[in-house]
Amino acid sequence: MSYTVALTGGIGSGKSTIANAFVNLGVDMVDADIIARQVVEPGTPALAAIEARFGAQIVNEQGQLIRSRLREIIFSSPDEKTWLNQLLHPLIQQETQRQLALCHSPWRLWVVPLLVENHLYHQADRVLVVDVDREIQLQRTLARDNVSLEQAQNILAAQATREARLAVADDIIDNNGTPESVLPRVAELHQRYLALAAAKQDQKHDQHSF
Repeated sequence: MSYTVALTGGIGSGKSTIANAFVNLGVDMVDADIIARQVVEPGTPALAAIEARFGAQIVNEQGQLIRSRLREIIFSSPDEKTWLNQLLHPLIQQETQRQLALCHSPWRLWVVPLLVENHLYHQADRVLVVDVDREIQLQRTLARDNVSLEQAQNILAAQATREARLAVADDIIDNNGTPESVLPRVAELHQRYLALAAAKQDQKHDQHSF
């Protein structure tokens, strides 16, 4: 069983930048956000169920899910959010396990934005939190996602607090600076995770030799 590091952080924290830096060092990555999009692609049973519940206006002319409309619905209705989570979480979990099993690097990176919210941190060997100041999160979200300040603040309010994420962290990357400024820290953590993965492998061999 491979060594798994779960990477998490709030919206606008720069998770993708950090994840790609590890990938550039040869680490296999499984991204929960990408999987969440894959399970609702046109033709999937999950998208058919979403369309049946919310109507044809939830998809565009190409049959793709209009995520902004779905987001508006679930942000204003806790019951609909619960329904959607019950539909999608098992599918996402199943596909995540399938993709993790295909990883071959000495350790693998599992990118999970909602790691804390969904209490998934126990499923990883180690938790890495990308930490940024709230103001920087808001600035990056506004610049990237074309949302209003109010929408950005609502998204932040719906996520786990910075304190809750840091409470489960084994390692932290401060990402308040430029993308380049974190590369030495990424390289340092990569070496640490290689060593931890090797130690876990040795421990497993020792157990089998008795």
